[in-house]
Order: sequence, then C-alpha cells, then structure tokens
Amino acid sequence: MDRLSSTFSALADPTRRAILARLASGETSVGELAKPFEMSLPAVSKHLKVLERAGLIARGREAQWRPCRIEPDALKGVDDWLEKYRRLWEERFDRLDVYLKELQAKDKKRARKK
Repeated sequence: MDRLSSTFSALADPTRRAILARLASGETSVGELAKPFEMSLPAVSKHLKVLERAGLIARGREAQWRPCRIEPDALKGVDDWLEKYRRLWEERFDRLDVYLKELQAKDKKRARKK
C-alpha cells in the first residue's frame, strides 16, 4: 500500500483521528491516550500500531514509560495531495463570484430602466 493510501486508511477511523488530535497538544503515554475511550489498552494499542505503520505517530521507550508523539511531517503528503483540489475549488469559486457580480450588475441596469 502506498504512503498516501495508508495515511487515509489510518485516518478513516474516528478513534485514530481523536488520538491524533490529542497528540497534537504534546506527547503522552498509551494509558493517558486510552482514558477518554471506552476500550481496553490492547485495543488502543492496535489503533496506535495502525497510526505508527502509517508514519503518523512515533512511540518511544523511556524506562517503563512509552510516550507517543505525532509526526506532523507525515500529514504533508495529504496536504500536498489536497492542494491541487484546493486550487481547483478556489478557481471555481472565483469564477462563480465573477458570474454573480455580472448578474448583479445586469439586475441594477434593469432596475434603473424601470
């Protein structure tokens, strides 16, 4: 599976997105990550493995503490992929804006003629 596909696959799950959102504010332990979820530590660990395989997080080892941290550069591929669509929609909205202004100008001309 290519990098972008594995990233989207990992992000498809709301629990994994919530874990990433939590890690955006700093590294933390698996136990802390598991607290807001009604699931076992092994279930949270499975989600973390998916995120880790996708390169979205990194896990460390410091004695008994195993901190997890987000890898923000991993989302760059998604951002690059989305950029072309972002430009496409901006261009379409710009054209729509021009068209609406033309319609408004025509309406003003008609209103003056009456």
